[in-house]
Amino acid sequence: MNDSTTELFPKAASKAELEDGDVLSPRFSSDGLITAVTIDAADNTVLMVAHMNAEALRLTIETGIAHYWSRSRSEIWKKGETSGNMQAIKEIRIDCDQDCVLLKVETAGNGANCHTGRKSCFYRVLETTYDGRPRLTIDETDKPRFDPKTVYG
Repeated sequence: MNDSTTELFPKAASKAELEDGDVLSPRFSSDGLITAVTIDAADNTVLMVAHMNAEALRLTIETGIAHYWSRSRSEIWKKGETSGNMQAIKEIRIDCDQDCVLLKVETAGNGANCHTGRKSCFYRVLETTYDGRPRLTIDETDKPRFDPKTVYG
């Protein structure tokens, strides 16, 4: 963790402080990221799992809009900036050892959170075929809400 991260989020003085204290001391991985699980504030649907660096977490807290770190683009990503489906933060929680955050959000626009146009990134179900092989099927209740080719080009 570099000096700017320590300034934003001080390191917990002890395990007790980390687990029971009132200081936000996120434990970023060696690559500077923390896992972020995002759920719908109204119905608790798991919408997506992404990562945040210290700057994305800071921006999320300060603006009330979810920001993530795009590992593929190596840049901050303001969720919904292109599609119009921004995620307004309703609540942020952190797990017991502060290495994962949970975002409860309300999604603007048509409510799609996945780049495929669906509400959730978890639109496929793992099933086992008669011969024991895993197979993915699409949950037909989560139909695309927009055409990704139109939105993203």
